[in-house]
Amino acid sequence: MTLLPPDEVDAALARRSSGWTRDGDELVTVRTGPDFAAAMTFVVAVAALAEEADHHPDIDIRWNTVTLRLTTHSAGGLTGKDLDLAAAVDGIRPGVD
Repeated sequence: MTLLPPDEVDAALARRSSGWTRDGDELVTVRTGPDFAAAMTFVVAVAALAEEADHHPDIDIRWNTVTLRLTTHSAGGLTGKDLDLAAAVDGIRPGVD
C-alpha cells in the first residue's frame, strides 16, 4: 500500500467536514454520545466496518466519548485505506456526533 503525502491527506480532509484531523501519521476523530450505551453502539458499528475493510482503528472509550485513530501500520503511515475507513465511519450515526 502506498503512503499518502501529508498535503494530500490534508486536502482530502479539507474537502469533508466530518471532524477528522491529521495528527502526524494518524487520522483522529472524537465522537461524543449521550451515554455509555450510545458510545458502545457506535464502537460496535465501527468494528463491523473495520472487519469488512480488514483495517482496524485504535479505539479509546471514555464513558460517552470515543476516540478513533487510523493509520496503516504495515505501511508506516497514512494510506487510502485510512481515508476510506474514515469516510465509512462518517456514515455511522447511532447517537454519537
